[in-house]
Amino acid sequence: MKPRLPLIVISGYLGAGKTTLINRVLAEDHGLKLMVMVNDFGAINIDAALIAEASEDTMTLTNGCVCCTMGADLFMAIGDVLDREQRPDHLVIEASGIADPARIAQVAQAEPDLVYGGIVTVVDGLSFEMLARDDQIGAQVAGQVSAADLILISKMARPNPTLSMRLCVQARAAVFDLTEVEALAPLLFGSGIQDLPDISTMRHAPYLGWSSVSDRAFAYADLLALLKARPEGLFRFKGFVAHNDTSGWEVQCVGPTVNIKPLKTAQKTRVVGIGLRSEITAKQIDRWWGG
Repeated sequence: MKPRLPLIVISGYLGAGKTTLINRVLAEDHGLKLMVMVNDFGAINIDAALIAEASEDTMTLTNGCVCCTMGADLFMAIGDVLDREQRPDHLVIEASGIADPARIAQVAQAEPDLVYGGIVTVVDGLSFEMLARDDQIGAQVAGQVSAADLILISKMARPNPTLSMRLCVQARAAVFDLTEVEALAPLLFGSGIQDLPDISTMRHAPYLGWSSVSDRAFAYADLLALLKARPEGLFRFKGFVAHNDTSGWEVQCVGPTVNIKPLKTAQKTRVVGIGLRSEITAKQIDRWWGG
């Protein structure tokens, strides 16, 4: 009889740094066979030297880890993992930035071959205070923190003891600043958490999802100017943007932050955005993005 497979949920609000965290875990020399399910496989950017095999929706690494996209039916995707002859040591699910991690963790209760491995919530140390005070999304951000068994603070130049203490009290969970964490695997996979969280009843404002695929291409200065002028209600914007026949851009925007990363491969422009329905419409985004 195969042992039960631990399920770990990586949570955190939009732009908190969940994908960056998973990149670090996959690149570590931990000796574990991990299966990581993500919402946006294209956002995982692993060093080519670590990739043993890659297809449209699955990437196998030389260290034995597997990363794949999360299908529309979570139970079917997990069933495929459990049916494998060689199961991974841990199953890691990256939750959407607006998802309730406790609900995803309940899969461990419904599936007898799974065991709860914990909820890890990534907190953006630069914007948490502002988000927590927001009338529309503050309760949701707080809910993701309260559900956590482990909290990891991202984007800080140095630890903030006041923020760490506040999060520790709010969640009654261990809190670490990522600037002080050398190896993530012992933190994520060494806790042996067994108690399932209660299903959260947190409420949040309705979100608007928007996406675009086109052949539009941008020079750096033009792209930067456009992204800086994006509508105020467009809280999160990311994707890949064409430049020329041999290069492109990876863009990541959250709140006031704009990040453009050059890529040495040609890209088709495919971008997604998210905002609160009370503050922005799809037509407003279309007018801004154009084309």
